[in-house]
Amino acid sequence: MRPVSVIVVSHGRETALKRCLKALRQLSYPNLELVVVADRRSLAALQGLPQAMGIKTAPCDAENISLARNLGLGLAAGEVVAFVDDDAVPEPTWLTHLAAAFDDEEVAAAGGYVRGRNGISWQWRAAWVDGCGERHDLSLPGVRPVVLHPKPGRAIKTEGTNMAFRREVIAGIGGFDPAFRFFLDETDVNLRLARAGHATAIVPLAEVHHGFAESARRRTDRVPRDLFEIGASHAAFLLRHCPERERAAQQVRFAEEQRRRLLRHMVAGRLEPRDVRRLMARLAAGFAEGADRAPTPLPALPHAAAPFAALPPRPALRPKVTCGRWWHRARLRHQAAHDVAAGHVATALIFSLTAAYGRVSFTPAGVWEHSGGQFGKSERSGRFFTLRSLRRKCDAEITRIRRVRGLGPHA
Repeated sequence: MRPVSVIVVSHGRETALKRCLKALRQLSYPNLELVVVADRRSLAALQGLPQAMGIKTAPCDAENISLARNLGLGLAAGEVVAFVDDDAVPEPTWLTHLAAAFDDEEVAAAGGYVRGRNGISWQWRAAWVDGCGERHDLSLPGVRPVVLHPKPGRAIKTEGTNMAFRREVIAGIGGFDPAFRFFLDETDVNLRLARAGHATAIVPLAEVHHGFAESARRRTDRVPRDLFEIGASHAAFLLRHCPERERAAQQVRFAEEQRRRLLRHMVAGRLEPRDVRRLMARLAAGFAEGADRAPTPLPALPHAAAPFAALPPRPALRPKVTCGRWWHRARLRHQAAHDVAAGHVATALIFSLTAAYGRVSFTPAGVWEHSGGQFGKSERSGRFFTLRSLRRKCDAEITRIRRVRGLGPHA
């Protein structure tokens, strides 16, 4: 298998980073190196942890995701480089599916699907983006990878928390533009790759769960704390990709979108009117700042200074599933944690006698825990209530996740 580097950028989220690295250690892909670019406090918190052994690291205290990703590219020596956010966890087969897309020589980039905070609902699937930064959904049949070619003024969208590139290609275009300190950074890369005529693969079975962790820019409930960098990045993006005659209208449209978002939070009681005024003022200040971030040439990034540092070989991780009722959860969780320690990828199915909707989480112990009601639905498009035994509920859930969790026919 081709060597792949996985890059994680983190700032001030030590707990989320540890959890992400624990999930990355459960990947089924054998020829892998891990690269972490983080603030010094986060890197210090990783010292001595089993999931941090053997990784490449680089300090970056600046809150600039593009700069940090370029530092990661400077360390990454894989033929393919993949990115996942620190507040995300990939399914065990994520990289196996994503890397396989590069067997097609015309593929320069690949992206997978992203599930949201409840572990079930889709946060992002296939889409394309235009030069004004507007996202447009794509409807793709089935779960097989699809290779897509860009059209003039359009690009195939990859999400920053679930994307991969041929290293020589992304390094050749100068990596990520540091003008995008946060927001639209990968979209800018998508459009630059499209301009060069590169194809992108969409890989539905390459799944990542994304949690939207708290940061300096948003609270745990996803309410914005500051919109300055979003405004600055949007203005910088329009300078690079949007026709000049359309920029003013697009900026007004974007500001109105942000205002409606803030008003929804206000109606729900999560913001006060003065918060809305402050945040909109910060957005306007960001627009002004971003308008001064004029496009500059991005020199090609050099080859990695250090050779590929594959994680040490180990016995293949074996998937194992436990299933039971909610009142036995303590025993089931203990058993699943024991399975992780013994070298399994552990899935714990813990259901109540209700029709509660399903949820999936990756626990600090490294267990994939599925919860909800025995009679409830997992995928939100399913039936509200299904009368069935616990065994049938567990079988249905195993069937649903079999290909992404790496479960065999007799799990």
